[in-house]
Amino acid sequence: MALLLALIFAALLVPVLYGLWWFTTPIRESFTNRPATSYAHKYFDPKTGGEVGFPSLFDAPTVKLSLIVPAYNEEDRIEVMMDATLKHLESKAFSYEIIIVDDGSKDRTTEVALRYVREYGAEKVRVMTLAENQGKGGAVQQGSLHARGEYLLMVDADGATEIKDLDRLMPAMTACEDAKSGYGVVVGSRAHLQEKAVAKRKWYRSVLMHGFHFLVKALAVKTIRDTQCGFKLFTRKSARVLFANLNLRRWCFDVEILYIAEQLGMPLREVAVNWEEIPGSKLKIFEAAMLMGRDLVIVRFCHTLGIWTTEERSPAEAKKKNQ
Repeated sequence: MALLLALIFAALLVPVLYGLWWFTTPIRESFTNRPATSYAHKYFDPKTGGEVGFPSLFDAPTVKLSLIVPAYNEEDRIEVMMDATLKHLESKAFSYEIIIVDDGSKDRTTEVALRYVREYGAEKVRVMTLAENQGKGGAVQQGSLHARGEYLLMVDADGATEIKDLDRLMPAMTACEDAKSGYGVVVGSRAHLQEKAVAKRKWYRSVLMHGFHFLVKALAVKTIRDTQCGFKLFTRKSARVLFANLNLRRWCFDVEILYIAEQLGMPLREVAVNWEEIPGSKLKIFEAAMLMGRDLVIVRFCHTLGIWTTEERSPAEAKKKNQ
């Protein structure tokens, strides 16, 4: 009888322990391999034929706009996005850079991206290749921490959001940016939440999205309805705080960024953008929904209990910490 009870207890204990291990994965990952904020990566410069160290987000800005493009196995889709993006940016009077972050791809993403480096030069296009996959949040974080722009724009590699909608975000940033603190965040928003936006989405994705947004508002972000659109604009000072303190590297990193921004009282604006689902997505929607639900709870849990804290460091303090 005692042996039987012990076996039953063990059979029940194993899934409980596995569940705890799975649930706490984002917490454990957040305390390992913390990203450096200065000079941690190199990019290829076709002028010299060698590698040059990326600057730090905590340096002074040297261009008007940095576009951060996380890419994982995007060799088949990134060209369309890059062609449209460069055509649009080349028509503008301001200076820019595009940082393509290859998030440990197993295909030719880096090779395809380097074509644009050779064509436009490293002043306009740079490629950061991560040795291991870190998740979209980790890729965006790494690219942002080494950007040169006065403003940083997060852009998906599949081109789901039209780059011309940057012309909507920039005026909104001008209106919301706090002159004293230098803080400001503008978030692109899609059709299900904005009457004037245009999007086409499969029905089950819409159901899951609405359920997720309900939980986001209940547990974390109160003022932004569409937290997941991959088209977000940050001032440099906002980016320094948000990306230096980002803990989630995968599913819910957008929510954590906006949660921190709200907690610090950063000015936030939501702007309707055009969006279209692009064929070739590698996202497993139901698995992603489960992981995003877990990460959403983790964000509230860790920040409320002080497991994750937010530091507002000066550029000098940030550099000293990473020397």
